[in-house]
Amino acid sequence: MDIKRKEQSQKTEPVNPFVFSSRSNTSSSEQPIENVKQVGSVTEVAPVKDICFISIIGEIEGHTSLPPQSKTTKYEHIIPMIIGAEMDPQIKGVLLLINTVGGDVEAGLAISELIASITKPTVSIVLGGGHSIGTALAVSAQYSFITPTGTMTIHPIRTTGFVIGVPQTFRHFQKMQERITNFIVMNSNVDKDAFLNYMYDTDEIANDVGTVLNAQEVVDIGLIDEIGGFSSAMQKLRDLIDEFEKGDGKA
Repeated sequence: MDIKRKEQSQKTEPVNPFVFSSRSNTSSSEQPIENVKQVGSVTEVAPVKDICFISIIGEIEGHTSLPPQSKTTKYEHIIPMIIGAEMDPQIKGVLLLINTVGGDVEAGLAISELIASITKPTVSIVLGGGHSIGTALAVSAQYSFITPTGTMTIHPIRTTGFVIGVPQTFRHFQKMQERITNFIVMNSNVDKDAFLNYMYDTDEIANDVGTVLNAQEVVDIGLIDEIGGFSSAMQKLRDLIDEFEKGDGKA
């Protein structure tokens, strides 16, 4: 009985690798080992409490669930995060981290519209790729970055499977494409005609219509504001927060 009690007294609470605080729930010698096991880190990271980090990764999932082996971003998870960031007085800004192949256009556009409509400063950064509807997500922030090796694919929307009523479906897609195009043009500095030329280009992609643009190209056409990494995005967000707090919309 004494041995069992001794073992129970030595047990500690499990470590959550995604919650970092100054108070460790294990001894100082055990905490680095647990960090290595969980996230490959040997140091504790002080939490950033005034900025909301939102990741848009993999494929954006719409009203239909994607296969379990797919990495997805679910809009029912992201939308409450954005609303929470807007309503929380401790949150001063939002940093959007994008590495997506695209996905459901209505779900992606809903997230984009919500980000564009909040009052707090927002910055986006395209890390690997911001393809398809990821373009709308990238420009939804007040200021946008793309890493030097990042790329973005611009192409018209499409569907797969059996279609009933081709003319009606075509007109529906036309209207939806116009919504997306107008949103991108209104929230960036890209010229609409130039954007449409890239979208309907048939010479760039072998089995598709559209264009793959590198970091310098998307900045040159005004789609993205600047080439830069995480530190540049954080600094810009801090600058926007300072400007916001000095103005009438003090958080």
